[in-house]
Amino acid sequence: MTALLIRLFIKDYKNTQSEKVRIAYGNLSSVVCMLANVLLAAAKITAGALSGAISVLADGLNNLSDCGSGAVSLVGFRVAAKPADKKHPFGHQRSEYLAALIVAMIVLVLAAELLIESISQLITPGEDSVWSVLSVVVLSVSIAVKFWLFLFNRSLAKRINSDVIKATALDSLTDCLATGAALIAVIVSRFAGVNIDGYMGIFVALFIAVAGVGIFRETIGKLLGEAPDPEIVQKIRERIFMHGGVHGIHDLMVHSYGHKYYATVHVEVDSKMPMMEGHDLADTIERDFACNTDIVMVVHLDPIVLDNPKCNACREMVEKIVKDVDPSFSVHDFRMVDGISHTNLIFDVAIPFESALSPAQVKEEISRRVREKDKKLFAVPTVERTSME
Repeated sequence: MTALLIRLFIKDYKNTQSEKVRIAYGNLSSVVCMLANVLLAAAKITAGALSGAISVLADGLNNLSDCGSGAVSLVGFRVAAKPADKKHPFGHQRSEYLAALIVAMIVLVLAAELLIESISQLITPGEDSVWSVLSVVVLSVSIAVKFWLFLFNRSLAKRINSDVIKATALDSLTDCLATGAALIAVIVSRFAGVNIDGYMGIFVALFIAVAGVGIFRETIGKLLGEAPDPEIVQKIRERIFMHGGVHGIHDLMVHSYGHKYYATVHVEVDSKMPMMEGHDLADTIERDFACNTDIVMVVHLDPIVLDNPKCNACREMVEKIVKDVDPSFSVHDFRMVDGISHTNLIFDVAIPFESALSPAQVKEEISRRVREKDKKLFAVPTVERTSME
């Protein structure tokens, strides 16, 4: 069904890097969700009003809020597709994150209103819910429709890597469980003679709130600038090492602007490589990423000495010392400055953010161990915390 809808309503649906195609995916998701939720809301509100089941009525109101979420998603996609301009040189793709935040806030407001209403019913109970075959049928159909919407939106989100559609898919899945709670309340009321409508309403409210908080936290993390996905980092590394002359990379930084990525990296090359050859290598790597990926890459070349036996031996010694301090640490930008009375070993040490040792402690420990190896060697490390790939 999902594949059929995509083929019917999205031209050139395989070209997911195109902004027009992304908008078409967003439009399809929003329109399908809004139509489904309008129909479900009308059916549930009618069934809830006839049976007096607050959980059924609340579930219908939840579907109405989902219509608003669909509208927000629709607007978010259109804004995100706007080209870069003077005030927004990186484009408007992060507006999808703002749309996801609005969806999360709508979900949280609904959860709060439902929680208050359910607690109120427990404090001052009204009439018991009346058994209604219509309510059971409507809720059962709703669970099936919502689960299909979850699968539908999850498929679309994966195709275009969209946080907004991913949030919509998660919302649909939580609706399945929420509607299931409402269905349980109606059935228990009929066959056990116990009114658990208020309790089910509280359960539904809390479940919706958890989903809203999850969407909110994930989106805020991306807006603040979270570490890149390890899979993306690995693909970047593999692509760079495909080019001849690359001996190592470090200081890889990746910034996300929606589905667009901007990255910088230090590439280690032989210090004897001619300047024009090095410049050509950097250009080739940057052009490769521009033509074959969604990543705008900037390459900085770091020369390293490969044919000096003393320098190589000192580098190996330092790398072993650093690994002995902590296997997760790494060394880069190593160079040696020879003097008459002593030799300076200058290098950078990358340590993970979660390391219990402070940069000062790491620096002191490495320097001490180097001096123990040879009193004429002086370590001059620069310690930096970074996300370790």
